[in-house]
Amino acid sequence: MKQFEIVTEPIDIVKYQQYVLDEHQGGLVTFTGHVREWTKGTRTVYLEYEAYIPMAEKMLAQIADEISEKWPGVKTSIAHRIGKLDATEIAVVILTSSPHRHNAYRANMYAVDRLKEIVPIWKKEIWEDGEEWIGDSRHYHSSVEVDRDEN
Repeated sequence: MKQFEIVTEPIDIVKYQQYVLDEHQGGLVTFTGHVREWTKGTRTVYLEYEAYIPMAEKMLAQIADEISEKWPGVKTSIAHRIGKLDATEIAVVILTSSPHRHNAYRANMYAVDRLKEIVPIWKKEIWEDGEEWIGDSRHYHSSVEVDRDEN
C-alpha cells in the first residue's frame, strides 16, 4: 500500500488514514466516490476503469504537492480503483488532514477537481442500452444532461 496509488482490489479507507493522521492534525476529511446506478434516468449496469498506472500515481502525488504548497500543513492520501466496479463500490478515496478543519475541506475539494483534470484514468460506462469510454468526466451518455457541479 502506498500513499498515492492505483489499486485493483476494493479500497480499505482506514488503511490510508495512516498517511494523514498524527498528533498535529485536528481535522480529517474523507471523500469517497462511489459508482452510482442512475444518472439522469440512464441506468449504469457497471463501470470499468483503466489507468496508465505509473503516470496516474505520479499525478496523484503531484496533486498532494500542489495542496501542500497552497495549504501548508495539509497531508493528503489518494487511491483510485481500476477494473470492473458495480453500483455502490468505491472508485476513489481522497483523505486530507490539517491542524484545522477549513484547510482539510478546501484541500479535499481541490484534490477531487484536480484528479478529474490531470490524472490519466479512463472510465467505461456500461448501460442497459450500450457503452461508452468516458475520457472527460464532463462527458456523459448522449441522452444525459448533467450539471457540471453534479460530476
